[in-house]
Amino acid sequence: MPIPDIERPIPRLLLYYALKAVAALPMVVFMGPYLYFRYHTMRYHFDEKGISMSWGIFFRHEIYLTYARIQDIHLVSNLVERWLGLARIQIQTASGSSGAEMTLEGIPDHEAMRDFLYSRIRGDENLKPEEALSREFMGLAEDLKALRNQLLRADHD
Repeated sequence: MPIPDIERPIPRLLLYYALKAVAALPMVVFMGPYLYFRYHTMRYHFDEKGISMSWGIFFRHEIYLTYARIQDIHLVSNLVERWLGLARIQIQTASGSSGAEMTLEGIPDHEAMRDFLYSRIRGDENLKPEEALSREFMGLAEDLKALRNQLLRADHD
């Protein structure tokens, strides 16, 4: 799969942030500007080795993850995000923290991005997602057969 050419979140994320700020009515004075500037300063960069994400004005946050460090990927969306066609891609590493190390928001095709990330962490850059999944299931089936054979041998002994 080719490396995505995505640098900024899509505009629907700003609408979601506005709805989120309004929903927290007493905090709209603080959350509104925070989410507005978060959206306008959020940047993504994908290269051969990994992903970088940055945001913030006063407190600048920058995260760089190599594909080799990625352990798990989750697509998460609430009712409003699904209505707007959005999802958060939570990327976890083996760092020991319980939360996601990086959360990609406002990605146009979040399912294709998830498939791209899975292909990169498996090292199967040239495989289609369904081929990589098929290879994964074949390996799982072989493991299950070996386990079944061990259980059958244990029953006969």
